Amino acid sequence: MKIFSDEYWMNIALEEAQIAFDEDEVPVGAVLVRNNELVANAHNSTQKLSNSLAHAEKLVIELAQQKLGKWLYDCRLYVTLEPCSMCAGAIILSRIKSVIFGAYDEKNGACGSLYNLLLDKRFNHNPEIKAGILAKESSKLLKFFFMNRRNIL
Repeated sequence: MKIFSDEYWMNIALEEAQIAFDEDEVPVGAVLVRNNELVANAHNSTQKLSNSLAHAEKLVIELAQQKLGKWLYDCRLYVTLEPCSMCAGAIILSRIKSVIFGAYDEKNGACGSLYNLLLDKRFNHNPEIKAGILAKESSKLLKFFFMNRRNIL
C-alpha cells in the first residue's frame, strides 16, 4: 500500500477549499483520513446551508461518523485553516487522532493562535497537531477571496 504524504492530503483539502471559493463560501476545505485512505471530504457551506455552523471540519466529521461511528480514534483530519473553537471542540469530542492544518487563523484559531484547545490537558482527549502544511497556498486562496469580497462590496 502506498503511503501518502501530508502534502498529498492537504492538496485534496485545498481542492475542497477551491470548491467553497467557487460557491462564494469562505474557502476552507477538510478531509478525514484513516489507514491512509480517504474517509470523507467537505468544505465550508455556511451560505449554501444557511447554517453558521456548517464549517468544513464539522461537516467532514459528521460524514465520517456516518461511515465509521462516533469515535474517530485512528483518523487524521486535514484542514486548510486552523480550526475555530467550535471545530476544535468537535475534534476533541470525536476523538480524532491528529489534526494537520495549513494556515493559522489569527482572529478565530483555537489550535495555537488565540488559544489551543487541543492541547489543554483538562480535556479527556488531546489530538496531535501539525501546522503549516501548504500554508502559503491556503493563505493565498483566503486572501484572494476576501480581497475580492471587499472590492465587490
